[in-house]
Amino acid sequence: KVRNTRKLDEITFDEMLELASLGAQVLNNRSVELAKKYGVELEVLSSINPVPGTVVKEETKVEGMLIKGVAKDTDVAVLTVKDVPDVPGMSFKIFSLLAQKNINVDIILQTTGRDGRKDMSFTVPLGDAESAVSALKNATSRIGGGDITVDKGCAKVSIVGAGMQSHSGVASTMFEALFNQNINIKMISTSEIKISVIIDEEDADKAVAAIHDAFIN
Repeated sequence: KVRNTRKLDEITFDEMLELASLGAQVLNNRSVELAKKYGVELEVLSSINPVPGTVVKEETKVEGMLIKGVAKDTDVAVLTVKDVPDVPGMSFKIFSLLAQKNINVDIILQTTGRDGRKDMSFTVPLGDAESAVSALKNATSRIGGGDITVDKGCAKVSIVGAGMQSHSGVASTMFEALFNQNINIKMISTSEIKISVIIDEEDADKAVAAIHDAFIN
């Protein structure tokens, strides 16, 4: 799906943990957590070709690639609760309901309040979308919000790299790559070593290729 891919010589535990959690499907994220906890270096090897692989370790050379990889996850649904009262405690009421159902929430976006109301959007795993909608609809009186919508045609595309902590313009480069492909961004989430965007699922492969070209090539 992506041309001119490169094999990494090494990657940090934190970078690999982010990639594994964001849909890279290379290593199980729990295996990386345990390796990091006990300081056990991993090497990802080919089972077919006897060549050096990628070492996963605590620290890697500072020089090198700005980002280590691009990941795609289509196990995403975006829920929006409209016209929620813009008062303290509403976020707690909404997300405590989902926590009781053991539904993990990832990216959260809250609109600016208007007329004492706001819209709250967030992502959940695709398989939990209906349960989340049901739980929220059953608690409409407690929440005091309006319509609840769900968008299942989404994907999360992420870049990961410790190098972005000390370099400016990383987000700009990523967003420019998406703009050049006429891909609209619905939601954005960032951390020190990660930037994730929610886009239409039909654009996901195109987005991964464009972002990879912008950074890796």
